[in-house]
Amino acid sequence: MEAALRPCSLVLARLPTTPFEKPILHLPFNSIPISIFRPIRQCTARSRVSTAVSSTVSTEPINPVEPDVQNHSQEEKFNWLLQWYPVMPVCDLDKRIPLAKKVIGLDVVVWWDRNENAWKVFDDMCPHRLAPLSEGRIDQWGRLQCVYHGWCFNGSGDCKFIPQAPPDGPPFHTFKKACVSVYPTTVQNDIVWFWPNTNPRYKDIITKKQPPYIPELDDPSYSKLMGNRDIPYGYEILIENLMDPAHVPYAHYGIMRAPNMEKR
Repeated sequence: MEAALRPCSLVLARLPTTPFEKPILHLPFNSIPISIFRPIRQCTARSRVSTAVSSTVSTEPINPVEPDVQNHSQEEKFNWLLQWYPVMPVCDLDKRIPLAKKVIGLDVVVWWDRNENAWKVFDDMCPHRLAPLSEGRIDQWGRLQCVYHGWCFNGSGDCKFIPQAPPDGPPFHTFKKACVSVYPTTVQNDIVWFWPNTNPRYKDIITKKQPPYIPELDDPSYSKLMGNRDIPYGYEILIENLMDPAHVPYAHYGIMRAPNMEKR
């Protein structure tokens, strides 16, 4: 019986008798299988304090978080996908063609729906073969037409026409998978804004939450100049650049006015 149990005694560890004593392993070989003994070391380190004082000290936190403070902090948590974002100034858009844009990492297409007399923002991807709808065109009926196979979509994202489908066949164009994802869209301060969430419950989000309003942009007594530029980096780098006036005379040499510098 002792001979049968002897091999098992090689993997037993003597547990520490004090909270600061390390476990001692008695093994006849030099290589220690980490996958077996690492859990013992980790559990011992974590339980040093609790093992020594668990019988006398409460496990409740010393300074518990007040419920009202905790709920207040959770309510203020910012959700990037539940906000309005500017897409393009209206002055930079062309009602005759769709335009591709990338906003907060989303590829969207902006186009003018003359049937609803409104700007639309769609997911820039045809549900058929995933071709970019921004490469398509506006057909003679005012629908957004895919450049690949000619599928046509109205302002609600519904597929209204599939050229390859037989007219007397199943109405494939009415299937949900044939629709394009549509983002809520509005125009304010002569800027097209969109809500980056295609969930149907946000369809009328404009009635509950509006984009930030700048009254001076709609005031004729003010002068304004709008423009649009795509830059391949995030806002944090742009802000750092705008707060660094020392680079202007050199990075924008001959373009932006800079003070005259004396020879040194």
